[in-house]
Amino acid sequence: MTLDMPRKLPPFVHQEWTRHGKRVIYFRRGKGVRVRLPALDDPSFDEEYEAALAGSPRPKRRVANTASLEWLIARYRETSAYLSLSQATRRQRDNIFKHVLEKSGGADYRKVTRKTIVAGREKRVGTPAQARNFLDAMRGLFRWALEAELVTVDPTAGVTNPKRPKSGGFEAWTEEDVQAYEKRWPAGTKERVWLHILLYTGLRRGDAVRLGRQHVRDGVATIRTEKTDTEVSIPILPDLEETLRRGPTGDFAFIIGERGQPLTKETFGNFFRRACNDAGLKGKSAHGVRKIGATRAAEAGASERELEALFGWTGGAMARHYTQTADRRKLAQAAAEKVRAHGEKSSMKSKGRAG
Repeated sequence: MTLDMPRKLPPFVHQEWTRHGKRVIYFRRGKGVRVRLPALDDPSFDEEYEAALAGSPRPKRRVANTASLEWLIARYRETSAYLSLSQATRRQRDNIFKHVLEKSGGADYRKVTRKTIVAGREKRVGTPAQARNFLDAMRGLFRWALEAELVTVDPTAGVTNPKRPKSGGFEAWTEEDVQAYEKRWPAGTKERVWLHILLYTGLRRGDAVRLGRQHVRDGVATIRTEKTDTEVSIPILPDLEETLRRGPTGDFAFIIGERGQPLTKETFGNFFRRACNDAGLKGKSAHGVRKIGATRAAEAGASERELEALFGWTGGAMARHYTQTADRRKLAQAAAEKVRAHGEKSSMKSKGRAG
C-alpha cells in the first residue's frame, strides 16, 4: 500500500461517500448547480474541472466502443493491476496512454500486433526513457488483457527495451561541484537546503520534495518512496540537521519555493537546475547529487544491503555497482601504494650498492 501524499481538492470541489462506500467527487460554487466530476487521478479530471470552473456545459462522456483501445485502457485503470501501482507510476503510464489515445483511441485493441508495439517504441527511440515507459505501460495493459482473456496473444511479449545510453545517464557530481554550489549558495538560503536534502538523504527529487518534519522521529527520517513503494529510514546527519535548523524550510516540506510554498518534483527540478547554472555547474541535475551520495556511502564502507536500505534499491544491481566501483578505487590506491613502496625500496638498494 502506497503512502504517497494524496492530491488536495481544488477550490469548489467536494467529496462524499455513498452508502456503498464509493467516493463521489463534484463541483459546486456556493449554492449553484452541482456538477459530477471524474476521480481526482482520472486523466480527464483537470479538463472537466476547468470547464465547470468556467461555467461551460460539461459535454456528455462518449461511450467507447468495447473493441477500442480507449475502452480497454479505461477498464485496465479500474483493475487491481493498475491501482496497486504507485501514484508516480500511474501518472507516468497515464501520460503514455494519453498520447496513445489521442492518436489511436478508436483502434481495435485486438488488432494491435508486435509490429505495432515495436513501431511505438521506435517512434520514441530518440528518448530512451520515454521508449521504456511506453513499453512498460503497454506491457501492463496487455498482460492484464491476456489474463482477463480479452486477447489471446500479448503483443508486447518479446519486445525488448531500447539500450541505455553509454553515457551512464545523469552526470554524477564531484566534490568540487559540491564546493562550488555551496560557495554560491551559503547557509541560510533555500538553495542550500535543496542541495543538502538531496546530498544527505539520497532521495529522488519526487521524494525529496515530500520530505518534511512529519517524517522525522528521533533523528531519523522515514518515508515510503514514490517510485518503488519501499520504506527507507535515513539518519539526519549533523550537517543536514544544521542546514534544516537555519532554513528556510516549510512546515510540511523542507524544500520550498520563493514564497515558502511546497514544490512539485518538476518545478523543483527546474529551480534546482537554475541554481546549479548560477553556480557555474552547467548540465548538473538533482539525480547527479544522488549519485555522489551513493558514492560517498560506498567509499565509507557501506555494504550492498546497507546501500539498498538507504536508497530504496532492490535486486542488488545498483548497490553492487557502487560497492564494486568503490572497491576498485581502493584496490587501485592500494596497488599504487605498493608500487611506490617497491620503487623506494629498489632505489635504496641501488644507492647501497653504489656506496
